[in-house]
Amino acid sequence: MNELPEDIKQRIIVIAQDLFGRFGFKKTTLADIARALHMAKSSLYHYFANKEEIFTAVVEKEVNLLKKEMLKSLKQDDDPQKKLRNYGILRMQAVGRFANFYSTFKDDYLEQYSFVQRLRQNYDRYEIETIKSILKEGVDKGIFVVRDLDTTAFTIVTALKGLEYPWAMEPDPIKIMNGIEALCDIFFNGILKK
Repeated sequence: MNELPEDIKQRIIVIAQDLFGRFGFKKTTLADIARALHMAKSSLYHYFANKEEIFTAVVEKEVNLLKKEMLKSLKQDDDPQKKLRNYGILRMQAVGRFANFYSTFKDDYLEQYSFVQRLRQNYDRYEIETIKSILKEGVDKGIFVVRDLDTTAFTIVTALKGLEYPWAMEPDPIKIMNGIEALCDIFFNGILKK
């Protein structure tokens, strides 16, 4: 029985994800991916134009899983404060799952690749809109006081992004949870004595 093209594409993504995770983006070649799949390198070009396209598919797969997790979590709670806290926790847990990628990519410095910057920008927009909707719900319910939803959402996402690498490298999940709690405390209560 012949595999459907979409099944083959998914198999390529799974194998590539493993190889990228073990060896990094720069060191993983199309020949490595083809060899692991027991296929000719030229066969990969029927499904993906280049290594960047395969990597993009790997990242998009993970991002879509994360979005589904987030949506499910956000629907389970009516309290915007809990939603924001849960969002931060889920997000950082996802970063933790990518810790292997972070460690193999730190030498690659992926930010130099324009396709990675585009992926990041798309996800940043999604995150800002998600946080903004939580903040608006909190304002509408009289729980949050937010002067500028766009700026506040951007600031929260930027703060979370700034903590990605250190938290991805942190082996102790309790320290990560404490960090998320501290960040939420600052967001909800500020640092000024009242």
